[in-house]
Amino acid sequence: MSYEFLQILWFILIGVLWVGFYFLEGFDFGVGMLLPFLGKKDDERRAIINTIGSVWDGNEVWLLTAGGATFAAFPQWYATMFSGFYLALFLLLVGLIIRGISFEYRSKDPNPKWRNMFDWMIAVGSFLSALLLGTAFANLAKGVPINAKMMYTGNLFTLINPYGLIGGLATVSVFLIHGANFLSLKLEGDMRERARALSKKIWVVAVILDLVLAVATYIFTDVYARLGANPGIVPAAAVITLLLTGLFINRKQEGWAFVMTGLSIVFTQITYFLIMFPRVMISSTNPDWSLTIYNASSSQYTLTVMSIMALIFVPIVLAYQGWTYYMFRKRISAKKETLIY
Repeated sequence: MSYEFLQILWFILIGVLWVGFYFLEGFDFGVGMLLPFLGKKDDERRAIINTIGSVWDGNEVWLLTAGGATFAAFPQWYATMFSGFYLALFLLLVGLIIRGISFEYRSKDPNPKWRNMFDWMIAVGSFLSALLLGTAFANLAKGVPINAKMMYTGNLFTLINPYGLIGGLATVSVFLIHGANFLSLKLEGDMRERARALSKKIWVVAVILDLVLAVATYIFTDVYARLGANPGIVPAAAVITLLLTGLFINRKQEGWAFVMTGLSIVFTQITYFLIMFPRVMISSTNPDWSLTIYNASSSQYTLTVMSIMALIFVPIVLAYQGWTYYMFRKRISAKKETLIY
């Protein structure tokens, strides 16, 4: 395989890892954010947590794998992004940690105050993580200050700009409806109806923010220069699938509603990567100083070895995770004897 082919291949593979993470962790974060609001009693909140209790940590593995693959395939991309976005990534780590701690410890004590505290920690950690991830990818598409030495020259507040915040809020809203649709698939009885009713309300907000993000993308990025006035099927599909979500929610077709929000997330992330390619970090200081798959990648030998290992182990990991979802596919009730978390 040629060096250029391997560089393109690993850009695509890293994109796939991020897309997979967003799809899986999207409903995961959404469920976490909805926990204190949808669950009225402790048993109901336990049922909500049990819908993701068997899969949430496996979903986060996609983030670790994406980071590890970036480090190995594009070390300069990893170095610039993780050093430049250091504080934002630190806050993301804090959000993920308090979520993980809360899942494990909330049921260790029956005290209502103890459990309520951890329920809110799950919600806050989920919201913070979703907001930061959405803001980070919006900034990657928009461009950040990078000098000729491939060093990030901004700070945390550089990332807090109008387009970054729009991207973050749009991500939060879509994750919320993705989570609500997932809960309507996994819960029973009154809780299922409440999740469906809540998804209708969230859908309106998500559509508005998604449309604002689409317009803002043409204002703040170079998407017009790269993809033209007609950006193609992928960006349009991100909006269309989200619009179709409302149709399936009203028809009480939870499965299709969940698929549509998932596809909207997938198409949105693919759009970000289409805007970036072949760049991996766009320099707002000087376009010539942008990091690309060509000047930020590892050696051909490294990429070749990684490709062989990925060919062997990725199907195994996917098969195992698919088996996990199959085993825990049944609906969850709020009966104490059936709850684990």
